[in-house]
Amino acid sequence: MTDNGKKTKGTGWLNVAVDYGPLLVFLGVYRWSAPEEAAPIAELAAVIKGTIAFMVAAVIALAVSKWRLGKVSPMLWFSTALIVGFGALTVFFGDPTFVQLKPTIIYTIFGVALLIGVWRGRALLQILLEAAFEGLSQQGWLKLSRNWGIFFLLLAILNETLRAQMSFEGWLWAKLWVFLPLTFLFTFSQIPMLLKHGLSLEGVDEETRNPPPAG
Repeated sequence: MTDNGKKTKGTGWLNVAVDYGPLLVFLGVYRWSAPEEAAPIAELAAVIKGTIAFMVAAVIALAVSKWRLGKVSPMLWFSTALIVGFGALTVFFGDPTFVQLKPTIIYTIFGVALLIGVWRGRALLQILLEAAFEGLSQQGWLKLSRNWGIFFLLLAILNETLRAQMSFEGWLWAKLWVFLPLTFLFTFSQIPMLLKHGLSLEGVDEETRNPPPAG
């Protein structure tokens, strides 16, 4: 019981590190390589270096998840596949647009899938998160899936808006200082609804430490 509790207690920040660690690596390598003055070729080289580091870090994060948590979530498999795939396109074509499109695709696919599942009476989050939220009723799972589905679609729109209006570096910083806080604020906002539908206090702690990733 104690060992299991310790393991559960330590997995929250590990999940966050697995989800957002590669992005921090991307940002760090890009900033380290970016030229001080505007130079298109040097800027593109910095993007490519950051993208390669992003791809490597994503694969390492997946391996760490398997090693430390004993499993890899479907979301993480899908996200890593897109990071590697779109990262390879970015490097091959020398166009950062591909890596910027990755979050939009993830958000859209997850959002549409969750909403279709709710429409058909199936809470896909319950399948993805397994029995993470103890005591949550089926209606609670359906509402959670619906709300996350809408939230993911709003994130897709936000990502496209920021991608169109901001520089590449500005967009990278937005991933850290806009998308991450929004995700955690949204996660906390769901707690009152979940408590009304049978979520135990232990389940609340699980949700606040393990929110679905935000691309």
